[in-house]
Amino acid sequence: MEILKVENLKKIYLSGENEVRALDGISFRVRQGEFVAIVGPSGSGKSTLLHILGGVDRPTEGTVYLNGQDVYQQNEEELAIFRRRQVGLVYQFYNLIPVLTVVENITLPVLIDGQTVNRDRLQELMTTLRLIGREHHLPNQLSGGQQQRVSIGRALINTPAIVLADEPTGNLDSQNSREIIELLKLSNKKYRQTLIVITHDETIALQADRIIAIEDGRITRDEVIRT
Repeated sequence: MEILKVENLKKIYLSGENEVRALDGISFRVRQGEFVAIVGPSGSGKSTLLHILGGVDRPTEGTVYLNGQDVYQQNEEELAIFRRRQVGLVYQFYNLIPVLTVVENITLPVLIDGQTVNRDRLQELMTTLRLIGREHHLPNQLSGGQQQRVSIGRALINTPAIVLADEPTGNLDSQNSREIIELLKLSNKKYRQTLIVITHDETIALQADRIIAIEDGRITRDEVIRT
């Protein structure tokens, strides 16, 4: 089943009198439960694309449909709700709230949404992410790998339709990088989470079901690795 449809996506920035086309007519579709790696050189438009897919940045032209819903037909309030409920974002630098504990950081999207935390879901995530015993630790009391696990927990707590990860291992050593990718792959398989990962790491890209290569804001390759 198709979960994501992107049609003729363009993002144009003005730089003085010049136009910078960060995205220049991107179109593709993603099936539910698919693991897609997006690769390309720095400045190719990968992060811009991810932010638009996640409802963080509006496109200049084009449409994004998630679960059949036109994302950018929503107003700002609806878009904020969409981000909390439908999208899980994992960043390279974790973006944890320094004064909140592990549990508070993970459950923040639920609480902001005015919902009740599913304690069974929280316990399952804490166990899967190997964070048992760290519940009341602050981010500065955790290793980089542990902080990234917390950010993954925060992305998954609301069981979003899609998980978007922007260079999730870019700030980690090789061992922690392998562990984080294994955790993302586990969420992809165990919870049937649709997963889109931006990466410069060919080893990570080759673990995906599909690789989309972007250069100068355009797709140059869209290859299925495994079905």
